[in-house]
Amino acid sequence: MPLVPMRILLDHAAENGYGVAALNVNNMEQIQAIMEAARETESPVIIQASRGARSYSQDAYLRHLMLAAVELYPEIPVCMHQDHGNSPATCFSAIRQSFTSVMMDGSLSADGKTPSTFEYNVEVTKKVVEVAHMLGVSVEGEIGCLGGIEDGHGAGLSEDQLKLHLTDPDQAVEFVKQTGVDALAVAIGTSHGAYKFTKKPTGDVLSMTTIETIHKMLPNTHLVMHGSSSVPQELQDIINQYGGALKPTFGVPVEEIQRGIKHGVRKINVDTDNRLAITGAIRKVFAETPEKFDPRDYLKPARAAMKEVCKQRMIQFGQAGWGPKIKCKTIDDMAKVYGY
Repeated sequence: MPLVPMRILLDHAAENGYGVAALNVNNMEQIQAIMEAARETESPVIIQASRGARSYSQDAYLRHLMLAAVELYPEIPVCMHQDHGNSPATCFSAIRQSFTSVMMDGSLSADGKTPSTFEYNVEVTKKVVEVAHMLGVSVEGEIGCLGGIEDGHGAGLSEDQLKLHLTDPDQAVEFVKQTGVDALAVAIGTSHGAYKFTKKPTGDVLSMTTIETIHKMLPNTHLVMHGSSSVPQELQDIINQYGGALKPTFGVPVEEIQRGIKHGVRKINVDTDNRLAITGAIRKVFAETPEKFDPRDYLKPARAAMKEVCKQRMIQFGQAGWGPKIKCKTIDDMAKVYGY
C-alpha cells in the first residue's frame, strides 16, 4: 500500500468517532516501534517528522525508511506528515520528499518563535493549501500558540502566557473559510515537551471547552491537539530510578484527550511519551548491565518500550481495529477529489 494523504485517515476517523495518534520519529527504531504497534492493533498510522527530525536523520534516510515501512507493512494505511512547517518553503520541500501531508504553522513567524498575525497566518497557509491540494497532499494549519519549545520550534510561552494565546473560535471559523485547510490545530493551553503543567491540569489551564465550542462552529473540520503527551508518572519514575533527574511534571490526561475526540479531535500529537519510554529503557540497560556495549542490546528494549506506549495510545484513542477497513486513496486520487 502506498503512503496515503492524511485527509483519508481523518475523514474515516470522523465517520467512525475515533482519533488517530500522530507519532514523531527521528530514526529507524522509532518507525519500527510504530509499525509493529500498528500491526498488533490493526491501526492506521500518522508518522510525522519535525524540521529538527528531518535535519537529524537527513531527508533521504527518512524517506527511504518510510518507504520501507509501507513495503514491510502493506496492510497498514500510513500517512507521512511534516510537523510544524515554519514556512511554505519547508512544506514544499517536504512534499518533494514524498510527505503526503504537511503542517503550515503560520501561528508563528518564519523564525518558529515569534507569534504572528492572523493576516500572515492566512496568507502563508493559503499559499501552501493551493499547491498541496493540486498535488493531492493534505494540509494542517494552526490558530493560537502552544507553550514550550521542542526541536527549536515554539514561542516558549509560560503557563500564564498561554491563556492569552488560546484559539479564538471566531478566528478559527474565518481561518478555515479563507484557507481551506484539511485539519486545524487549536491552542487550548498545552505545551511542547515534557514540562506541560506543574500540577494535574484543570479547566483553568487546559481549556477543553475551547475545543467543544470550535467543534460546534466547525462541525466538519478535523481538529488537532498538539502537545498531547500524557507524561505518565511510571515512565518518569523509570528514568529517575536509573540516574535521571526529571523534575515533577504533568501531561494531558488521556481522559481529556478522549473528551476531545468526542468533540471533533481527530489527530493527537504524541512525542514526549515515546521519548520517555525509550530513554527509560536505555538507562535501565546501562545501569543494570554496564558491561554492555552493543547498540542492539539497548536499542531493542528501547524500541519495545516505545511500541507499548504506541499500542496504548492507539487503543485509547479508538483507532485500533480500523486500519483494514479504510478505503485508501493515493495523492493522485486526492488531487481529483480536491478538484485538480
